[in-house]
Amino acid sequence: MEVEATIAFYRSAKERLSNTVFKEEIHWQARSDLSEFGESDLLREAAWVILCCGFRESVVRSWFPYISLCFCDWESASTICENAELCRATALSAFRNVRKVEAIIRTAKYVHDIGFDRYRLAILADPLRSLRSLPYIGQITSYHLAKNLGTDVAKPDRHLVRFASSQGFPDVHSLCSAISQATGDPLRVVDIILWRFLVERSRSTGYWGMEGA
Repeated sequence: MEVEATIAFYRSAKERLSNTVFKEEIHWQARSDLSEFGESDLLREAAWVILCCGFRESVVRSWFPYISLCFCDWESASTICENAELCRATALSAFRNVRKVEAIIRTAKYVHDIGFDRYRLAILADPLRSLRSLPYIGQITSYHLAKNLGTDVAKPDRHLVRFASSQGFPDVHSLCSAISQATGDPLRVVDIILWRFLVERSRSTGYWGMEGA
């Protein structure tokens, strides 16, 4: 597939999403900046990625406000650690995935034990490697978390991997880099636009490719 066709597909997807409820999601990703993240941001985004592992994003989105309340609205790692039993009990009363709830508590404990300021410096120096120290954060999910914190990367999830391959790109980074260079959009924005468009189109039509974009 010609690169020009892929870029045209991206531009069309961006235009369509700009007129939907997902436009604020794109703006949020564009505004995100790794140099500005705080402790609450780290705890919230880590919990989001943990919960999204193996779950549909739409399901996690419906539960996330309640989970946030259970975990003190991500005030601080020390607050969650001090109230761990209450956080666990209230979360599990409605969201009965013990492993994920425990992973969120373990994340808070890790940040508390190492110290947020120290851990923040490590993340700024090497985001992907440092974030893989957290529960449930592995090779692929480290890209997801790093991107949500403001690192300019694209996550190699299954939707984008399949799309990159269909367009003749060796990987997601090459795909998003080509589009980024042509449009000026950051990698993280290219990622969210392609991912959201492909997911929503697949959900509504069962088709994820380029035709009809």
